[in-house]
Amino acid sequence: MSRVGRKTIELPSEVKVTIEKNQVRVQGPRGTLITPVPAPIRIELTDRELQAHRDSDDKPVKALHGLTRSLLANAVKGVTEGFRKDLDLVGIGFRADVKGKILNLSLGFAHPVVFPFSEGIEIQVNRDKKPIANHVASIVVTGNDKQQVGQVAAEIRRLRRPDAYKGKGIRYADEVVKLKVGKKGV
Repeated sequence: MSRVGRKTIELPSEVKVTIEKNQVRVQGPRGTLITPVPAPIRIELTDRELQAHRDSDDKPVKALHGLTRSLLANAVKGVTEGFRKDLDLVGIGFRADVKGKILNLSLGFAHPVVFPFSEGIEIQVNRDKKPIANHVASIVVTGNDKQQVGQVAAEIRRLRRPDAYKGKGIRYADEVVKLKVGKKGV
């Protein structure tokens, strides 16, 4: 059996799970998430635990077994704790501001960058009082859906990727940018 698929998912007391034919609805204090379940996978709910079972030992079904279990575990974590991605804005003159459901960025271009984000996502901007090494602000993306949080963070990072020579741009908080030497190093 799949090692990931075999693990049970512990359900906290505040989480309510409804199993339907081809989907599982997970409700918690932060909201509701619906996870699709492929046909060869069965989900069982026993005494505050979720278990995924498969009908076949074919290789694609084994992959779906582990995937389905991971998606369910992420849904349970999403409705209880939520997910978070931290981005750092590095560069002189770079700014970020949130107004409603729009993130306004000044990234050294001749025009401001406007990034609208969808429902289910929250973005906060934390400005540093004393910038250290051109680090201007932190952008925090939070939400219930792990895939959606990661996708929005990736789209924000794509607006101005870190430069290879100076390191200016938007990067993940735990990302290490290896700088190239440039003309001086030759």
